[in-house]
Amino acid sequence: MIENLDITRLSDEVARRVQERISPTDLRNRIIVPIGVSGRHIHLTREVLESLFGKGYELTVLRELSQPGEFAANETVTIVGPGGRAIERVRILGPVRPFTQAELARSDGLKLGLDLPVRKTGDIAGTPGITLVGRRGTVVLREGAIRATRHIHMSETDGKRFGLSDGQIVRARSSGPTSVIFENVLVRVSDGFVLDFHLDTDDASAAGLDTGSFVEVMP
Repeated sequence: MIENLDITRLSDEVARRVQERISPTDLRNRIIVPIGVSGRHIHLTREVLESLFGKGYELTVLRELSQPGEFAANETVTIVGPGGRAIERVRILGPVRPFTQAELARSDGLKLGLDLPVRKTGDIAGTPGITLVGRRGTVVLREGAIRATRHIHMSETDGKRFGLSDGQIVRARSSGPTSVIFENVLVRVSDGFVLDFHLDTDDASAAGLDTGSFVEVMP
């Protein structure tokens, strides 16, 4: 469980980063959110983790992620599509979850021979199946490969401040020479979240964006 003090500290750090880049005058009545570009990765259940790496195996932390309690693990897997085409060294994110889900970009799906649907996390019914190869075993999944819905994490305090609610769909506009407007952005509100806009590498590349860039949310 993440202490409230840690959430507050992380939220304050995000606010400081925004204020360093954007003047208070420009921030007035605007919803400015930092970007976290999400590379291909996979979430595993305890059962699948142990099938791939051995009984009782525990993930080891490579680095902490923007959302409290989540981390990129040192461990990776190979994902194999139905035609035998594979992507190696796909990062596992921890901790373990109640479902196994691979979050890939459209270009990854094309490489694997998969037509990836756009889904929010955990909504994997009817999605394409894949094969996972780990150090100690192989797991064949009947479903679980998706393109993640563009989404914004925010705390309940941020939600009230911005006038946004959990499950709301908004637009987000970037700036610069390759400025774009992202449609169909899902707002996710929880006291365990820190403000961050997650989009995949294909979307980020097309708009010329990197982690640490900003977008303006348009409800």
